Amino acid sequence: MYVVESKGGAIVCMLVSLFFLGTWPAVMTLLERRGRLPQHTYLDYTLTNLLAAVIIAFTFGQIGNTQPNFLSQLSQDNWPSVLFAMGGGVVLSVGNLSTQYAWAFVGLSVVEVITSSITVVIGTTLNYFLDDKINKAEILFPGVGCFLIAVCLGSAVHSSNTADNKAKLKEFSIDYKDTAKGTNLNTSIQTSEVDSKDIEDGSVHKAKAGTAAFLIELEKKRSIKASGYASGNLYRTVLGKSTLIGLGITFFAGICFSMFSPAFNLATNDQWHTLKKGVQHLSVYTAFFYFSMSCFVIAIILNITFLYHPVLNLPKSSLKAYLRDWDGRGWAFLAGLLCGFGNGLQFMGGQAAGYAAADAVQALPLVSTFWGIVLFGEYRKSSRRTYMLLGSMLLMFIAAVAVLMASSGHRK
Repeated sequence: MYVVESKGGAIVCMLVSLFFLGTWPAVMTLLERRGRLPQHTYLDYTLTNLLAAVIIAFTFGQIGNTQPNFLSQLSQDNWPSVLFAMGGGVVLSVGNLSTQYAWAFVGLSVVEVITSSITVVIGTTLNYFLDDKINKAEILFPGVGCFLIAVCLGSAVHSSNTADNKAKLKEFSIDYKDTAKGTNLNTSIQTSEVDSKDIEDGSVHKAKAGTAAFLIELEKKRSIKASGYASGNLYRTVLGKSTLIGLGITFFAGICFSMFSPAFNLATNDQWHTLKKGVQHLSVYTAFFYFSMSCFVIAIILNITFLYHPVLNLPKSSLKAYLRDWDGRGWAFLAGLLCGFGNGLQFMGGQAAGYAAADAVQALPLVSTFWGIVLFGEYRKSSRRTYMLLGSMLLMFIAAVAVLMASSGHRK
């Protein structure tokens, strides 16, 4: 199998992983905003996520003369470590599924900021002690502190942006009541605040990003809708009870994410001495295969259940409808590959330099916020206060990832 031995190689793995893990949520969000059911998207994503693990296992896990190879470990008596790996896959799968619903309620940037920060605060601390403190504590924990500051700034960004959006929608509501009598809401939207092209679907005559009309159009088009749109209450529809639901789902996902890396650490290094004497530790590639298998099984079970018993007022679907839904399937496949290879690279870097340092990839809001602004118009036409808070948050994430990577150690 191939082994990452140098600190430089580990950092390269982390940086590529950071880009991949920050990009796949943007792809999934794009499909939800286009109206594709999340159950259909997640089933497609799950297939290629597993495919990425299989590709990694049969390439990196088999090349070279370093033992053990991937195939040789499949017949070993290493079930305690396998169960740790599979447990990590279960919590990651539940966390990923939760975030797909949370993105619709509070936005891509906010979800990634909160979940990644919870992951780093809890997961990094656990990994530091599991790895027998191979990372430099005097560097590592200031990096964790940067993440804590970032999550506080992220909360402030969300609060400020919500206030901005509420003001836009309230003003639009007043204008609509005063000037749009005798016309329907669609006509009012189409004749105000329009742009020539919508980056999400390429169609013309859409509302400009950042305007009240844009927020209302988005709410109508997306697959996960806040309740109450039909009642005509414009800003409560977009900003009301759904925000609390979204934040609740986001914090639950963050707790799930904080557990998967320590579980994987236990699977590959057996710190609790659960393996029989003489049995080799699982390689990163074997552990990642079992990890991804459990992700796959849980995701298939949950999403097929949600097809017939949907949550959050989503319409019912079926396996037949899913198989016929090719709209956006290529994007969902891409998201699964990005996430799968991103996770694999994170674990390869973590095995070399310490899993606590590898948690630097949780600075993925650096990437996802970029995509949120460029692709989805998040924070467009916001207040100066929101822009200042957003800039401060991103700078703090840059500091956090630099400090965490600087704490990299070397596993003996």
